[in-house]
Amino acid sequence: MARLPRLVVPEQPHHIIQRGNDRQLIFRDDEDHQRFLLWLREGARQFHVSLHAYVLMPNHLHLLATPSDKEGLSRMMQWIGRHYVPYFNRKYQRVGTLFQGRFKATVIDSERYLMTCSRYIELNPVRAGMVASPADFVWSSYAHHVGTQADPLITDHPLYWSLGNTPFQREAAYRALVEQGLSGQEVTALTDATLKGWALGSPHFRNTLEKRIQRRVGPAKRGRPWKVEPSEPV
Repeated sequence: MARLPRLVVPEQPHHIIQRGNDRQLIFRDDEDHQRFLLWLREGARQFHVSLHAYVLMPNHLHLLATPSDKEGLSRMMQWIGRHYVPYFNRKYQRVGTLFQGRFKATVIDSERYLMTCSRYIELNPVRAGMVASPADFVWSSYAHHVGTQADPLITDHPLYWSLGNTPFQREAAYRALVEQGLSGQEVTALTDATLKGWALGSPHFRNTLEKRIQRRVGPAKRGRPWKVEPSEPV
């Protein structure tokens, strides 16, 4: 069966995962992180993608981003790869691919999952056992969201602004949300949807999205459809 094109919906947030090939390191020192973030910032600007959250892990990365058109995400990621991979290969005297195939992405239901996804991304180093607190990990957007360091990469989503009327209120509210942590069910839902490329949201969100873009946004129901409606619930 032919693979469906990646599901990308303009003006809708997406969770993106890009892994190193064979889980190899894609960031080895501070310069690697800094170079990648510079190209990420320029790529987002050039292809009109708003970045809301990110984390750069040693062998993979997560982004929360809203593209303005259907091609923006792919063009941004390709552009970054054309700059970062040659830099990395020259520096470490290696050849060949660095990233593991196509990046993975899922469309996010803003109202239900955007803030959850932002926390999921910034708590990744904690879940991996690298740090005790997201504040201890330099290469993420957490410092921006809690007000300890402004990050020029980040475009705050309106839902972040709705956390409070002042920067202090928003930062305190976001910090409190992160301190609540995430349930195992939330982590699994975000990971599975992104790796499989299905939209993540309420049934109403998925149904509305399917009608809007005229394609399936989730796995097909198993089994044959009923030819006649059953008289009793199954």
